[in-house]
Amino acid sequence: MFLHKTPLALKWIYPQLTWSVPSKEKVLYLTFDDGPIPILTEFVIDTLDQFNAKATFFCVGDNIRKHPEIAQKTLEAGHTLGNHTYNHLNGWENDSEVYIENVQKCQEQLKTMNVDSHLLRPPYGRIARKQISKLKSVYNIIMWDVLTGDFSKNIAPEDCLKNSIRSTRKGSIVLFHDNIKAENNMKYALPRYLEHFSKEGYLFKAL
Repeated sequence: MFLHKTPLALKWIYPQLTWSVPSKEKVLYLTFDDGPIPILTEFVIDTLDQFNAKATFFCVGDNIRKHPEIAQKTLEAGHTLGNHTYNHLNGWENDSEVYIENVQKCQEQLKTMNVDSHLLRPPYGRIARKQISKLKSVYNIIMWDVLTGDFSKNIAPEDCLKNSIRSTRKGSIVLFHDNIKAENNMKYALPRYLEHFSKEGYLFKAL
């Protein structure tokens, strides 16, 4: 179970995390978690390019190690890379020292791409208060305002698109995935989502 629209109460409980970018302008911030991986990340890059859209890719450090050429393509296309830990760790299930070391290991991998990013997204959105306390002075911890649900086998591609559009507002941070589990829904929803909001006059910017 998941909510497409992040509840206001959760934003109020964790005000030190970034959930959206308040704006009066028609601007959206698309984000993609878990890559880079062959073919699918490249599909995302090509699709974004069709709509002159820029986005932020929260990368698993080990995937950068395995696919540096795809990470480089992402950068060359004008997108931003962020930290998604080295091994996609769940902060609730890992000791804070282990978790923070994994974040730092991903940061080292990003630096091999000449990227000095201070954007961090916790995998699954799960990060303990102690981890937040230790990391917030170095990183802007990015959550989301709209969860597309592309990863779920229990949602049809059409519903993934419809619910994502319905939940979006000016300044929304929108979460898609470039992983195999999300492939079917994401490939359907992403180009149609971009087309819908492009026609509404929105711009798509990287964080």
